[in-house]
Amino acid sequence: MDAAEVELLSETLRKTMTAASGPALDTALTELGWPELLAEFPEVAIPVVFRLLGETGAQAPVLNDVVLGAAGLPPGGAPVLPYAGGRWVVWERVGAGGTLDPELPLRQAPAGDPVPLDAGRRALGWWLLGSGRAMLVLARTHVLDRVQFGRPLAGFQAVRHRLAETFVALEGAEAALVAAEDSFGSLLAKAAAGQAALTAARHCQQVLGGIGFTAEHPLHRHVRRALVLDGLLGSARELTREAGARLRAEGAAPRLVQL
Repeated sequence: MDAAEVELLSETLRKTMTAASGPALDTALTELGWPELLAEFPEVAIPVVFRLLGETGAQAPVLNDVVLGAAGLPPGGAPVLPYAGGRWVVWERVGAGGTLDPELPLRQAPAGDPVPLDAGRRALGWWLLGSGRAMLVLARTHVLDRVQFGRPLAGFQAVRHRLAETFVALEGAEAALVAAEDSFGSLLAKAAAGQAALTAARHCQQVLGGIGFTAEHPLHRHVRRALVLDGLLGSARELTREAGARLRAEGAAPRLVQL
């Protein structure tokens, strides 16, 4: 797919995700050709679809399709997925929200058979990256519009530092996702994206102040989504420890990008 086709696809998907979520979005994506797109152009489908899920705040059980596809199985099912703390969950294709997130139909389940995690981790990384960018946009808009002591909040150095740190974390996570090609790269990319999203949640909450704590403001949805998705297929903390253990065992760090 060329750049123009990717841009057109992104516009179509953004409109679809703005209008629907959950099972309705799952159906809409299937009608738009999501299964075929994932099978033929995974390098385009996964970054575009999952990043937009994060940016729009919509949700659909398409992570199941990525994991099933990596296992050589047809889409449409709901495999058992590992979760932080040694737990296992199932992302149901229909049903109400669960205890982890009232909007996500995630249910705790008994331990399942091992499933390929690399593609799923990259997909979740793009989703977390999109959520982080959505939080940054909300915070940036707020500090540009809100005036305090006769000047916009964006003029205060402490505010700028928090947003700058968030931006750097998100850019670093995106670079890691773009470079991820193997199992170790996917692990590091998911960890970086999870940490970047949590950094965005912390700093953007501070920048937004009291309004960011209210249910009426959209920030809380992205914060909750980032917290839940970070734990899926391994949290940033767990994956960082796993990466460190691997480096100690091997006594060397692999080159992730050819500079």
